[in-house]
Amino acid sequence: MKPKTHKRSPLLNRTAGAAAALLLGGGGLAAVNFYASAGTSNDGDSRKGAVAQQASTIACPDVVDRLEKVPRQSRKEVSRELGRLDAQIGAAYKRLVENRRAAALDASWTKNSVLDPLASKRRASLDRIRIALERAGVTQAGLEKLARCGMKDGGTVRPGDGQQDGGQQGGGEQDGGQDGGQDGGQQDGQNGGQGDGGQGEAPPPQVGPSPEDFVDINDVQPNVQEPEAQDNASTGVFRSDCGVNENGKFNSDNIIVAPGVVNAAHHMHDYVGNQANDAFAVDEDLAQGETTCANQEDQSTYYWPVLRDLTGGDEADVNTPGGGLDGNVGKIITPAEVTMEFQGSPVGEVVEMPRFLRIITGDAKAFTNGTDNANSSWSCTGFEDRQIADKYPLCPEGSQVVRKFEFQSCWDGQNADSANHRTHVDFANEDGSCDEGFVAIPKLVQRIVYDVPEGTNFAVDSFPEQLHKPITDHGDFINVFSENLMAEAVECINSGQECT
Repeated sequence: MKPKTHKRSPLLNRTAGAAAALLLGGGGLAAVNFYASAGTSNDGDSRKGAVAQQASTIACPDVVDRLEKVPRQSRKEVSRELGRLDAQIGAAYKRLVENRRAAALDASWTKNSVLDPLASKRRASLDRIRIALERAGVTQAGLEKLARCGMKDGGTVRPGDGQQDGGQQGGGEQDGGQDGGQDGGQQDGQNGGQGDGGQGEAPPPQVGPSPEDFVDINDVQPNVQEPEAQDNASTGVFRSDCGVNENGKFNSDNIIVAPGVVNAAHHMHDYVGNQANDAFAVDEDLAQGETTCANQEDQSTYYWPVLRDLTGGDEADVNTPGGGLDGNVGKIITPAEVTMEFQGSPVGEVVEMPRFLRIITGDAKAFTNGTDNANSSWSCTGFEDRQIADKYPLCPEGSQVVRKFEFQSCWDGQNADSANHRTHVDFANEDGSCDEGFVAIPKLVQRIVYDVPEGTNFAVDSFPEQLHKPITDHGDFINVFSENLMAEAVECINSGQECT
């Protein structure tokens, strides 16, 4: 029996336990509404007092999580189709936003004009994935069942965020499981499809975040609990200083999930460490890439979605895919501080990570996927004993916003990656131990600090249909330590030292 790919933190368990489950009819896709009963603070919101409206979004089953095996000879075609699937959802969402008046006037419009066409396009891509796998001798059952998409309530959205006309979309959740969708651009070739929102067209207005997506940090109770270190714990820390992306390296590629596909993430990433990272980089490119890390033997790539100031005007990417054309607008905020620590295990020693190990922590689609793979963690300086999974923190004067990513620290001992990019690594149990068949590796902990504008005026980049929800925050890491440096780091951690 395979171990779980994600053991949720007590914080997420409490959040999920308090949330109301929302079943999207017909398609069998369950999602969780984290925002139904939460309070909110609107202090500093320049748009306070306007009439609130509801936003709906498109929820589709995530295909990559269902993949069991992708042979090397199938990867290029599978990656291209995964890129197309995301482009199809983005284009369908754009169509929904641009036609919200029609949706409000005709309850069947969303199903007939958005959801049904989307399912047709998704079936074609899923069929191409199935055929590519079968050519390599792999049978993946049930892919056709993933074609159906539904609707999900996105919460209250402030006027000025793209909801000027109309209220909640017609078609609503009762149409949720019907076949559906709108592609808007299945381009062949290496770009998985920019969708209807390609270059030269007006971008969709940004929808989200909503006021319900923010909480005053003073209203959050301390909730951080660390496992107790045992006698043989590895208590050392290895730190790598790689800067704050002073180089301004951004792209919207997704080298781990969809290599070879341009704009596969549909949102911009900050990069520190390896400077050779783009959609087409392979291990050999990363091994030869320059690095921003102070220790030049750390050529690892560390990246995460950018955070934007929604009051700061347009960024240079306002008319480009991944930026404004995918609904990500506002000035990109350069972090004030980025800290990378590799920590030990509270129950024993750690072993060396394999070179080119790939780890994704969190889920960029957690708002529509649910929280099984979510690992977002938000806080404020001076309040970091209070971590929030599903809200942005409103910090008091003099305090800064903090994003924290704790990566999986258990490895299967064999694979540097897996078909769904999750099952080769796992989170430790609550006592810090790894499941049978897994061994402890250094745990990467990224801490990113920001100066943000006052009030509810900042947001993380996201896939368009994810509405910039804080629960979608995520981080990515490819280990390109030299063998000597990894050995030094493990020795440092296991011997209880602090090293750089």
